Amino acid sequence: MTDSSLRAWKTLSTRTILAHSKFLTVESHTIQLPDGSVIEDWPWIIIPSAAIVLASTADRRFLCFRQTKYAVEGTSLAPVGGMLEPGEAPLEAAKRELLEETGYESSQWIHLGDYKVDPNRGVAVMHLFYARQARKVRQPSSDDLEDQQLLKLSIAELEEALHSGEFRVLAWATVVAMALLHERRAN
Repeated sequence: MTDSSLRAWKTLSTRTILAHSKFLTVESHTIQLPDGSVIEDWPWIIIPSAAIVLASTADRRFLCFRQTKYAVEGTSLAPVGGMLEPGEAPLEAAKRELLEETGYESSQWIHLGDYKVDPNRGVAVMHLFYARQARKVRQPSSDDLEDQQLLKLSIAELEEALHSGEFRVLAWATVVAMALLHERRAN
C-alpha cells in the first residue's frame, strides 16, 4: 500500500569522505527534504548487502551457530549469512553461504524479504531466506573469522532462544522470527 501524497527526499549531491575498503564507504550527501529545506552534510554509509539464511532439515531441526562477533559482547546464536559478492544475486549468495558454512543444500527456498539496515543512513540491504528440507552434502568450507559451533535446534529450542534474546543481531532475530511465522502459517 502506497500513498502518492507523500513526498520523497532528494539527493542533490554526494561526496566520498572515506573509501576504506570493499567493506566500508562513507559519503556526505546534500539532500532536500520534502518541505524543501536542504541539509548540506547528511552522512551516508555503504557496506555490502548480505544474505541471511535460516535453514531447517527434513526432521525439523534448525541450523544455527553459537559464535562470537567483534561487535557483540559474549556469544550469540546466529543463522547462516554473508555478504553478496559483486554481481551476485541474493538467492545465489544464500545458497553459497549455506553450503560453505554448513555443508548443507536445500531445494526449498522461501524469500522472506529484503530490508534496509538503516532507513536514513543507507548501510546495506539484508536479504532474508528460509531454506527448508536442507540436507548435508559435504563438509563445511567456511572462511569465517569467528569461532563458531553448528547447532541443530528443535522448533521449541529455536523459539525459546529467540524469546530469550540469544540472537543478538537484529537481522538474525528477524530471519528467525519470520521463518517461525512461516512455519506456523504452513502448519
